[in-house]
Amino acid sequence: MAHSPAAVPPGAPEQGGPIRVEHDRRRRQFSVRLNGCHDRAVLLYEYVGKRIVDLQHTEVPDAYRGRGIAKHLAKAALDFVVEEDLRAHVTCWYIQKFVKEHPLPQYLERLQP
Repeated sequence: MAHSPAAVPPGAPEQGGPIRVEHDRRRRQFSVRLNGCHDRAVLLYEYVGKRIVDLQHTEVPDAYRGRGIAKHLAKAALDFVVEEDLRAHVTCWYIQKFVKEHPLPQYLERLQP
């Protein structure tokens, strides 16, 4: 018998699970699995120089918006920039907003104009 996905409780990205961000360096993306492995929220980046990344795009499926998932993706990406001693160009409007709302020195000093 086919397994049908169960309803996701409000406020939870997965059933009973915390928000866990995965980093796929080969695909240059951060992701959060939603509803098992069928849906994903993603943050995409590209290297645009030897030590410069462009944080390009964040996408959370409509059904999961407003739960803080994009915030976790943005934090993971910016923490990666800091930990790897990179510089970041921020194309994504959401990450620009995140940095304005969380103007931490370790993030601000890594941003390219």
